[in-house]
Amino acid sequence: MDTLRKMDRILLFCLFFLACIGMATLYAAVHAGDLSVWYKQGIYWLVGGIAFLVMCFVPLRLIGLMAWPVYLIALLALALTPFIGDVHMGARRWLDLGVVNLQSSELMKWALLLVLAYWFSMREASSIKDLSVALLCTIIPAGLIVIQPDLGTTLVLLLAAMAVIMVAGFPWKWFVGLLAVSPFAGYMLWQNMHDYQKGRVLSFLNPESDPLGKGYHVIQSSIAIGSGGLFGKGYLQGSQSRLHFLPEQHTDFIFAVLAEEGGLIATVVLFLLYATLISRILIIALRAHTRFAGLLSIGIASIFFLYVFVNIGMVSGMLPVVGVPLPFISYGGSALLSMLLALGLVMRVAIESHGQVSWQRPGSPLI
Repeated sequence: MDTLRKMDRILLFCLFFLACIGMATLYAAVHAGDLSVWYKQGIYWLVGGIAFLVMCFVPLRLIGLMAWPVYLIALLALALTPFIGDVHMGARRWLDLGVVNLQSSELMKWALLLVLAYWFSMREASSIKDLSVALLCTIIPAGLIVIQPDLGTTLVLLLAAMAVIMVAGFPWKWFVGLLAVSPFAGYMLWQNMHDYQKGRVLSFLNPESDPLGKGYHVIQSSIAIGSGGLFGKGYLQGSQSRLHFLPEQHTDFIFAVLAEEGGLIATVVLFLLYATLISRILIIALRAHTRFAGLLSIGIASIFFLYVFVNIGMVSGMLPVVGVPLPFISYGGSALLSMLLALGLVMRVAIESHGQVSWQRPGSPLI
């Protein structure tokens, strides 16, 4: 009962309303087609909700000790995916575990945050060796995810890892060298991208150049978002989604469904929920009683922010099209389960830090 009493009510509020909006929007996206998708998402929410509650009772010290084993398991799953993974839409990203298809890159994002937070909780982050180990732990899985291919997840993983590394306490001048080589890294990335990935970048710059091909996704989603107006066309009345003009309308492009049917009002409500959720996680990070808890929470907040920023930017035509889900709204078992587990970790941080000394104060424990 004491654990339940210490739960952060603002986090629970955001999660509850995001779940309601997510299930309602998903139903609108699939009601004229395959409703089994909606039922499956309901099951994923049930399983994920149980996992969220279980995570709220797991001590952070135990989670820290599990960081390296979880990272190695995720790395093994990534290494096996190119050989035994299932192929969907030309990409080999999923492992068939019988009960569920596991997207190994989803597991790795959170496992990497765990191991980076644990690594920097045991040291003061002041040597090249500390930074080199962190970069090596990041680059290896990033390379394995790129070859699946999954450019969107790779970018989210790299940026989230950099957020944790920067907050860990390294001198800012160390990152100048990384910024200096970024153009070269970008060039190498472009040279090794698949043709369809290059096409997405080029179509982002000028989608009208191929309106029925590479630019189709952005054009149709832009039409859906723009046609929603202030109040939207009404629930289940979206023409773009009901007539299936929107591609991947139940996964990556589900935001366009919400914007078309709910208009600017629904969009603003969703933005406010995300802003409240992410800012609350950052507040919990600042109040965390250990360095491990603080760094972990900051990493989780950065991933949620990147998911929202990249997905909505992609759907609205401000960013190239990449496969990044909209948190708690897009359909997907692996993504939803991993996000709920991550939010459970943040809730555990809030519970253990209740009434404790912040990790930013002198003398606070590392883990």
